[in-house]
Amino acid sequence: MKKGLAVLLVVIVAGFTLMSGYNGLVKAEEEINSVWANVESSYQRRADLIPNLVNTVKGQADFEKSTLTQVVEARAKATQTKIDPSNLSEEQLTQFQQNQNAVGSALSRLLVTVEQYPALRANEGFINLQAQLEGTENRINVARNKFNDAARLYNQKVRQFPTKLVAMIFGFNEKPYFKSAEGAEKAPVVNFN
Repeated sequence: MKKGLAVLLVVIVAGFTLMSGYNGLVKAEEEINSVWANVESSYQRRADLIPNLVNTVKGQADFEKSTLTQVVEARAKATQTKIDPSNLSEEQLTQFQQNQNAVGSALSRLLVTVEQYPALRANEGFINLQAQLEGTENRINVARNKFNDAARLYNQKVRQFPTKLVAMIFGFNEKPYFKSAEGAEKAPVVNFN
């Protein structure tokens, strides 16, 4: 009788440990999914602002159209990239980042080119859009940092004992982090010649 009771107690404790570990992993994974949605929302906000910026620039200045075309093409490519955060892989995240970096690079070239046009710089609509884009870039950075924090917490749970056993049983795998673009450690050179 005592032996059966001890076995039952061990089974109950193991069951609660398993359940607790599983629920903790599900909660952490859902946090990553939620934070990833915020990252995508920030990038979408930028993509939504780009047509307004391009139209404002078109309406105010007549300069190299290839710059505008690059912005529009980069935006189109970036908005086509969709990621399912529950199946997030290092390769998918790298491709997503490359597409988003292309948008940022095209916008930078556009904004530097615009600096050469005083009438456009003084345009209130353009100044407002430029401020909106700057705010959006800040939001994107905050969202990426929050994603990395959520991924760190999740990855800690996946790797810590005894939750690691639960993760292995139920197929919870580590999530990749956002990484800086190659060459991001070097300050950009702005030339107004």
